[in-house]
Amino acid sequence: MTVEIRPASPDDHADLLAIWRRAVEATHDFLTAEEVDWYEGMVAGYLPQMTDLRVAVSAPSAAPLGFIAQDDGEIHMLFVDPVAHGSGIGTALLETIAAEHPILRVDVNEDNRSGRTFYAAKGFVQTGRSELDGEGRARPLLHLRRASPDRGQTDRESSVGRS
Repeated sequence: MTVEIRPASPDDHADLLAIWRRAVEATHDFLTAEEVDWYEGMVAGYLPQMTDLRVAVSAPSAAPLGFIAQDDGEIHMLFVDPVAHGSGIGTALLETIAAEHPILRVDVNEDNRSGRTFYAAKGFVQTGRSELDGEGRARPLLHLRRASPDRGQTDRESSVGRS
């Protein structure tokens, strides 16, 4: 399968939200069905606001397989359709952003074992922890960071404004 990464368009949002839902249901067993529904509404509102939202599509069908949203190296969302888990889609999306930003930052739910494993395998280290998620819910977050070894650490250690 050939994969292309391209900017997302508003026409992609429904597909991306469906990918988000399938990925969360496959990996976030710590969330209740009601919480997944609640977060889905939040994600539906966030997608149109993302200034850098990219989608991985299979060629030649152009079917979306995953997506990443980021701002200046801070990853807000990275989700891959469960049918494509383990195929390198998440890594390809992540490395597309890493090629443009020497420092990457992401928050991952403390209870998200697969997410923690993925980011650790990609060289991320924990720099902090918050008791609440970004929506103020009691879902602890781990703050992770990765510096590209060949690009240096140019953003004042990337900890300004982090909790």
